[in-house]
Amino acid sequence: MINVALVGTWHVHFGGYAREIQNDGRCRITALWDPDAAKGKETAAQYGCDFVEDYDALLARDDVDAVLVCTSTDLHKEVVTKAAKAGKHIFTEKVLCFTEAEALEAADAVKKSGVKFCISYPWRCRSDFKWVKQAVDEGLIGKVNYCRMRNAHNGASSHWLPATFYDAATCGGGAMMDLGAHGMYLLYWLLGRPVKAASAMTHVTVDSVEDNAVTVFTFENGAIGVNETAFVAENNPFSFEMVGDKGTILLGGFMDKACYNVGGGWVFPRLPQGDPGPIPSWLNAIENDTEAPFGIDDAVALSMMMEMAYENQR
Repeated sequence: MINVALVGTWHVHFGGYAREIQNDGRCRITALWDPDAAKGKETAAQYGCDFVEDYDALLARDDVDAVLVCTSTDLHKEVVTKAAKAGKHIFTEKVLCFTEAEALEAADAVKKSGVKFCISYPWRCRSDFKWVKQAVDEGLIGKVNYCRMRNAHNGASSHWLPATFYDAATCGGGAMMDLGAHGMYLLYWLLGRPVKAASAMTHVTVDSVEDNAVTVFTFENGAIGVNETAFVAENNPFSFEMVGDKGTILLGGFMDKACYNVGGGWVFPRLPQGDPGPIPSWLNAIENDTEAPFGIDDAVALSMMMEMAYENQR
């Protein structure tokens, strides 16, 4: 049995992650810590676990093998570093840290500890992106020179995102820092390390953080990657395009299909089975003493890309 502590309840995905842990027969939720004691006690009662007011005391417990980190992003470096030094396995919501330097500090603690670390990159588990990665690796469309990802929703314009998501001090940013993270970790996975970035970020409904944003990256291999996101997009389906010197791949759009064209017309491929989600992947790594698919180096890469995006606004 894997004893899991819930660390922070801030993120909108906290409930989904906690329920996955609660419903997995390999796990037991034993304790919860949150900087807001009142909220922490209320949430701990919902999950039938102890509320521990002091985070260090929670990490010292024998009935805590692993932590699920859903604090505000500004607390990630501290809570992740302390968990690693205490020998606790770590699952965290993205983004790991606001800067690459902070992420590297946390990574150093994780690597020295040997704990199983996983960051939540669910789009890398999807069957369509699993197929895209295979297609790129096999050279289906030749040498890739351009890739664009658009992932946006109406969380700000329709007022369903919590107000906490507009707090620049705790979030580090708005639409790009949150929703744009998916496009960034996919671009890194598919194209490698970027060398330059330029961003346009605007404020449509809120003044504190951007709710409409685009970042353009130039990669070491010469490819251009475009990451578009927003909290103010209505009826705007996810879309992805990748262009090589032999053809093009398209995903999503109004048809929500995967297709490619290498000169013989559009082909709709049979997609492979998707991979287990981030939470099951992390638990599998703990149970089988293997590496989780989205590890600490992947987490550092995302922090690096975010830092580039925010430093290079136009």
